[in-house]
Amino acid sequence: MRVNCYLTEMNNDKIPTLVKEKGFNYSYEALVTPNEITKFMNEVFHLNKRTEEYVYMISFDTKMKINGVFQISHGVVHASLCSPREVYIRALLTGAANIALIHNHPSGDPTPSKTDLHLCERMKKAGEIIGVSLCDFIIIGDRTFVSFLEKGLM
Repeated sequence: MRVNCYLTEMNNDKIPTLVKEKGFNYSYEALVTPNEITKFMNEVFHLNKRTEEYVYMISFDTKMKINGVFQISHGVVHASLCSPREVYIRALLTGAANIALIHNHPSGDPTPSKTDLHLCERMKKAGEIIGVSLCDFIIIGDRTFVSFLEKGLM
């Protein structure tokens, strides 16, 4: 499948627009399971090796084929800023039916913090309001990951 990574920029009318940053081919046709999403993020973006927190959003169509990938935030060793506005504006610009939010814990321990639990709940509620489903919220450590969907945290 062809995967495109996007940035958002303001056009001359001060309206957010998509700008293709890069594109590449990936061997999977769709990313259906948390394990497939994690493998993709580690192989392509090396989230399990990053020394600061990064938050990514993958935009999917109804069949879980990737519409686009966005780096939402790059923080420090223990935190990264993320809000529903920054996530869902990108989801809507790509015509997403579903999204997954993925971030890393540089400590290597993917155990969710209270902030992670709160952020997931806010993102899920915002998505429900606009009709874009948050299909998973994944935290990647150095050797393992936590899928909120699999753990029943969503």
